[in-house]
Amino acid sequence: MHYAPQTEACPLPFSPFKSCTVPRPIGWLSTLSPDGIANLAPYSQWQNLTFDPPMVMFAANQQADGRRKDTVVNAEQTGWFVWNMATYALREAVNISAMDLPADVDEFERAGVTKAPCIDAPGPRVAESPCHFECRYLSTHRLPGNSPVGWVDIVFGEVMRIHVDDAVVTSDGKIDIKAIRPIARMGYYDYTSVTEIFEMRIPGASAAVADGLEGKA
Repeated sequence: MHYAPQTEACPLPFSPFKSCTVPRPIGWLSTLSPDGIANLAPYSQWQNLTFDPPMVMFAANQQADGRRKDTVVNAEQTGWFVWNMATYALREAVNISAMDLPADVDEFERAGVTKAPCIDAPGPRVAESPCHFECRYLSTHRLPGNSPVGWVDIVFGEVMRIHVDDAVVTSDGKIDIKAIRPIARMGYYDYTSVTEIFEMRIPGASAAVADGLEGKA
């Protein structure tokens, strides 16, 4: 089957679009409002952009009534947002923090997770999460949609500080992803978690390229 999503109705009962770009890492993002209210919400359009310096992005669709997401507004107004790694053990908290709640509700409290202080960012991070990025806000790029919820804010940030729990670092200095079991967004209501890892090295890659791909410090 095939169809043009701009002009033709989807021939399937559920759109395949979000189920093709999978799995998608989750941007479990914490921010602080100018009034001092902590916000925590997951975004499935999240990705690293480059590594020198490390930069990231997330995309947040508007609400149906045209309101922009609290995470976007807080990041713009305070200049910071924090990424918290979403894990299988924290999946219920991640899901609760996805609820559409008023801006004056503290999602840390609603989700039952603990606030840990950041070093540079004004807002908290999730203490139970094993890895965090403190991100300095850079800019927002808005793309128009065909409906209010189709409008999207693409937010860019620079990673100013990285936190990794010593308990999830292996003896060879790598993060133990299989032990952490990060979760990722699929389509529909589906998620997955990392339980299997395999290695591939590019044939003929120079030592410098190989080191860069492996992330050697």
